[in-house]
Amino acid sequence: MSKFSFEKTVNAKRETVFERLSNYENYEKLLPQHFPSVRVRSVRGNVSVVEEHMNLGDRELVIMAKHVTTEPILHEVFVIGGDAKGSYIKQQFIEISQGTRIIVDVDFKLKGKMKISGIFEKNKFEKDYAKILDDFVKIAEN
Repeated sequence: MSKFSFEKTVNAKRETVFERLSNYENYEKLLPQHFPSVRVRSVRGNVSVVEEHMNLGDRELVIMAKHVTTEPILHEVFVIGGDAKGSYIKQQFIEISQGTRIIVDVDFKLKGKMKISGIFEKNKFEKDYAKILDDFVKIAEN
């Protein structure tokens, strides 16, 4: 439905940036405006299943997501249920001299009424997700 990528440079160590962006348990505390509710359902090693309410612009998506981490280089989110089932987000963390480069690839797939309205607002999803990423970057740099 909507595929896009971002690249950001963060003035912080890779481990710090990875910890902030992949620590889904704290999304609700760190960014309540974007994640009003997060409930961990299952954790096995580096794989977790999490129920999330995610505000993407003026939409609240209710999703079941599988988070897979390879510390400190990769965080993948597979949406396995809910409003965006089939979506995939990949965050790569690359250590550079200025700090950390984050490469984010997003493939959003919406269901039902959201799919129909999404056809008319494809660029809006990208801008709304960029806002979430920018807020994470601010937290990682502080």
